[in-house]
Amino acid sequence: MPVLSGPVVSPDGRWVAWNWSRLGPATDVFAATTDGGTAPLRMTATLDDTRMVSWTPDSQAVLVSQDTDGDERARLFKVSLEKPEFMEPLTEPSPNHYIRAGQMHPNGRWLIYGANVDVESGEEIEPTCILRQDLKTGERRTLARPKRSAFVDPLLSNSGGYVLYHRSDIHPEGRQVWLVDIGGREDREILNFGPRTKVSASWFPDGQRILFLVEAETHRRLGVWHAENKSTRWLLDDPRRNVEYAFVPPNGDQVVAVEMREARIKSSLLNVEGGGETRIPKMPYNFLPLAPADNATWIHLHYNSRSPADLVRYSSKSSKSPSSLTRLWQRASLTQDNLAPAEDFRWRSVDGLAIQGWLYRTQGQSIGAIVLVHGGPTSISEDRFNAQVQYFVSRGFDVLAPNYRGSTGFGLAFQESIKEDGWGGREQEDIRTGIEALISDGIAEPGKVGVTGTSYGGYSAWWAITHYPPETVAAAAPICGMTDLTVDYKTTRPDLRPYSEEMMGGAPDEVPERYKERSPITFIHNIRGRLLIVQGSKDPNVTPENVQIVTEELDRQRIPYESLVFGDEGHGISRPDNLKVLYPRLADFFEKAFSGGQRR
Repeated sequence: MPVLSGPVVSPDGRWVAWNWSRLGPATDVFAATTDGGTAPLRMTATLDDTRMVSWTPDSQAVLVSQDTDGDERARLFKVSLEKPEFMEPLTEPSPNHYIRAGQMHPNGRWLIYGANVDVESGEEIEPTCILRQDLKTGERRTLARPKRSAFVDPLLSNSGGYVLYHRSDIHPEGRQVWLVDIGGREDREILNFGPRTKVSASWFPDGQRILFLVEAETHRRLGVWHAENKSTRWLLDDPRRNVEYAFVPPNGDQVVAVEMREARIKSSLLNVEGGGETRIPKMPYNFLPLAPADNATWIHLHYNSRSPADLVRYSSKSSKSPSSLTRLWQRASLTQDNLAPAEDFRWRSVDGLAIQGWLYRTQGQSIGAIVLVHGGPTSISEDRFNAQVQYFVSRGFDVLAPNYRGSTGFGLAFQESIKEDGWGGREQEDIRTGIEALISDGIAEPGKVGVTGTSYGGYSAWWAITHYPPETVAAAAPICGMTDLTVDYKTTRPDLRPYSEEMMGGAPDEVPERYKERSPITFIHNIRGRLLIVQGSKDPNVTPENVQIVTEELDRQRIPYESLVFGDEGHGISRPDNLKVLYPRLADFFEKAFSGGQRR
């Protein structure tokens, strides 16, 4: 089943490009006209993951990034609509740094992107700098250099005069908005609501206004900053509304405000000048407006558990159903009847906090339950097609995807509550009580529950097998999961370290005991169930060092385990050929664990 992600509408609104995985050996970029008149155009056909980055200002080409075996050391290319599948290289191969974003200047000569590299020495550094590269001479110029490392995606204005970007120089929990001119002469802070307050921002197409979202104490506030008079005007400031993010389409002037209530999307269009608001009609699936296609029709992202993500045309003034731009179902060998729906499942955690998750039930007699924990932790499990879930269900398992505290989609207070304990706190109790709820409701049986997940989901699988008794969790299969939080901090990408500091209340040298007591490796001796360790050997996020140190400790304590390592994968297993190995291996592992009892 094709998996669509990262759709971007062209500046003129006539095209939309996206990533499609599982149609070949790796992820590739496709494009289609927004009028729905043509079949999708394959822009790349590669052996390594290639992903959409941005459109050129003239809407005639896309910029894409490609790494090697998931190492995230990306190279940028230009691909023209007139010459699809011809990738013109823009940056050097196999860089010693990480590139963030990438946009072509209107003059067609300059390339703007972020990279953690010192252009004078060529050495990799901690902070992500804002760079301007001359595509004719190859000269790179540093426009801005933050003091501290942070996750930075620079955004060039349509006029090409300024670059908008974020800094976290003051405190890891905070984020401020900065603006630098294209010559690098004036670099200044424009939005700061406190050292620990996050602000995110993006351009209006006119290049004179900036849309920004502030994470206030109780909710998110949405506003507009005017460059001409440096004034601020609030658009939404209501604690009752959970605005997750907002943006202005590249070919429009209305603001798309995306709210989430109980893990479901509810979007609206805001008229900035007139002050009106138009609610997007309620649909039996998640429905996200991306950009106008004409006066009455918009391009939407459309998905739920039985309808994989698709791009559709839809007009609220018409009685016609949304029409697919991608012709997705022509490429799929499954139908909706083959897919299990997501059921809303609720329970109370140890402190009484209400927790939600999605339950997928197998047809007929269940052979056990698998808890699939999402990564992040600042992320969410949605009512959305998930091939791993559907495969487990087809093999006879019930699956629970919990939205533990720290997840998005339930308000800012719920998201921020994970920081009260730090990683390895009550969010893990949210998962445990979810398992107990499955058992008490008769959906699962003691000794027949397993946990898996990728990244933070992998960490949670490690936590479960080292903290929960075998009658609660009989088996765990962590995928690219952290085992020693100090080792993980020291070996991960530099732009990811501030996130660890934010969640843990400081760096390892500041709160060493917390990093130790929240590391699963500290509790390896508690393992009583079965364990399967899965890792991508090129992972720069949760590096293989996490596996190396934990397997050494497992061997020292003579605790049995299985392992599955993919040499051509990074953070997460994504290649179709590898998934054909991984999914059956996971299902076989859990089935054996549930039928064979505890390991020790």
